[in-house]
Amino acid sequence: MRIGIVGLPNAGKSSLFNALTRAGATAANYPFTTVEPNVAVVSVPDERLDRVAETIGATPIVHETIAFHDIAGLVRGASRGEGLGNRFLANIRETDAIVHVVRAHGDDGVPHPEGDVDPARDVETIETELLLADLEQAERRHERVVRQAKSGDPALVAEEAWLRELIAALGEGRPARTVPAPEAAPHAQQSLGSLTAKPVLYVANVDEEGVAEAPAALAERAGGAGAGAVAVSARLEAELAELDADEAAAMREELGAAESGLARLVRAAFELLDLISFFTAGEGKEARAHAIERGTSAWGAAGKIHSDIQRGVVGAEVVAWDALVAGGGYAGARE
Repeated sequence: MRIGIVGLPNAGKSSLFNALTRAGATAANYPFTTVEPNVAVVSVPDERLDRVAETIGATPIVHETIAFHDIAGLVRGASRGEGLGNRFLANIRETDAIVHVVRAHGDDGVPHPEGDVDPARDVETIETELLLADLEQAERRHERVVRQAKSGDPALVAEEAWLRELIAALGEGRPARTVPAPEAAPHAQQSLGSLTAKPVLYVANVDEEGVAEAPAALAERAGGAGAGAVAVSARLEAELAELDADEAAAMREELGAAESGLARLVRAAFELLDLISFFTAGEGKEARAHAIERGTSAWGAAGKIHSDIQRGVVGAEVVAWDALVAGGGYAGARE
């Protein structure tokens, strides 16, 4: 998965990126600290896979990964090229989902580009720029498809009608995800690369006291948009990332934070994209986690491992990970 971290300048994007990846991206209290998108591939820890590997003697352990793209701050007018807008919009298009970091802390030492902290307004600012960028792109695409559809090609005719509907929706402030592509042109949305078609996870960057929930207005907006919302203190997570694992765990226990920001973010990202994990493991062989869409068949899952396996599969032995552990291995689980 490729997830782009976006937000206004000084929202806490690079601090969150540092906390998640320990990659040390530059963080400072002024706009456009991040000019090129920092990218880091992060292993997704999963205790279930570790226990499966231990039970059956599998090695090495290969966790699933997520590529986080730290994209520089957007500003009002980005769709018209303000700030460094066009470059950053292009970077967002390359990702599968968007993590929208929204400032929800009141640290006076960190200036806000709008002058004060207002999570709802900040979300509106970013999403308006994404809508405007999508509208411009859809209108350009529509001009080309109108000419091509005169050939009578059913797919092009369907795409032209869909683009008209999409342009109307974007003009009304509705994101592209609310206008599904037509059956006759199923790849039209993917080809267009609409920014507002991507799944969104709002991350409220809260004070270090560790507020467990996102602000009510942000959570309500997320619910209405079919998005997710979590609360993370980017500064706290960045500080904890500097400690070794035992020290960080002890401090989390003192703070009453049972799990890391990465764990919450990863779980929310999986839920957002409707992904589940399945594991493969064998004695003396690797134990590996694979992310697949919920509802994928065993045949489809086999293709995630290797296309040759998918071509040859006629059946699958499947066992819940905890049943495998409880049984002490495959033999015990079968019994």
